[in-house]
Amino acid sequence: MNPPSIAERRLLNQRLTRAGFRRAGDVVEWLGAVQAQEFEPAKWALGLRMRDSVVSAETQRALDDGVILRTHVMRPTWHFVSAADIRWMTELTAPGVHRRMSTYDRQLGLDDQLFVRGTGLIERALGDRNYLTRAELGDRLRTAGLALDGVRLAHLAMYAELEGVICSGPRRGKQSTYALVAERAPKAVRLSRDEALATLARRYFSSHGPATIRDFVWWSGLNTADAKRGLEMNKARGEDAGGRTYWTIGASSRGAARDHLVHLLPVYDEYLVAYRDREAVPHGSLVINRNFRPADSVIFQHTLVIAGHVAGTWRRTERSKSVAIDVIPARRLTRPERRAIDEAAGRYEEFLCTPVACSVR
Repeated sequence: MNPPSIAERRLLNQRLTRAGFRRAGDVVEWLGAVQAQEFEPAKWALGLRMRDSVVSAETQRALDDGVILRTHVMRPTWHFVSAADIRWMTELTAPGVHRRMSTYDRQLGLDDQLFVRGTGLIERALGDRNYLTRAELGDRLRTAGLALDGVRLAHLAMYAELEGVICSGPRRGKQSTYALVAERAPKAVRLSRDEALATLARRYFSSHGPATIRDFVWWSGLNTADAKRGLEMNKARGEDAGGRTYWTIGASSRGAARDHLVHLLPVYDEYLVAYRDREAVPHGSLVINRNFRPADSVIFQHTLVIAGHVAGTWRRTERSKSVAIDVIPARRLTRPERRAIDEAAGRYEEFLCTPVACSVR
């Protein structure tokens, strides 16, 4: 197995080059979790893996209806997760996130007593589906005699998420709200630790494979022993390439292929951010465009991917009634690649239901 075939199989398994899902919730369930600290780009990440006619409003509806929830899980950042999965996934991975955050919490003067008190106040404030923004939660806490704002309030909210008390509520305009997990996900599944380990490993290596154990440890926040245990329970298949062992669970995704040479991936897309080892998907190694700055990590930018390999970045600018896309390739593009970029921009336009003007530097 050589690196190009790894990239091709990842594109297939991540549903970027085969027929997409009909529902946004199915995308999240298949991938296990989707990094989502940048809210609107994360919705496009779902749209890329759905049928080509999907629009942004459909993904937003799944979030507002509570089919998909946004919470801190696996790593100290927001992810989209299925409402059915939020309990077992949080219970499995929250201890690791708490450990990572403990030093920062102490530096901020946040201790267990404050966290427990604050979480109790938040739980009461959100009862009876009283969805509140973070600023409104801060007001409620202040009224109750607990004055927190800024980073300290954000850490308290993260703690309450990791404890399985709160998660995302319906969007209010452009603002996010919080809600009680008990009210948003009353039928969430609970699993034993071994069942949760096996399920998370199966989701990851089925949808993200071929991938290394190091990749799974990075993505899940679990330790290496737990990652290996998850693989063993699933009887995963390992294949050696370039001095590394890549694992998959189940056969590579099959179905009708989509002739998509180019993908305009959003920042933090799972195709890039879900892997620690980068050899399988080159990140713009042949840079000949002076406008492209390879020192800037493409993971932290919208990314141009051609035939599975990083080939540049792109920027988005909102105008009054349209969106402008500026594509910055890392190398000289062929005519078919330029046409494919226009086609990818057209798919983005259909998703947004807003005119998109695309330029290539």
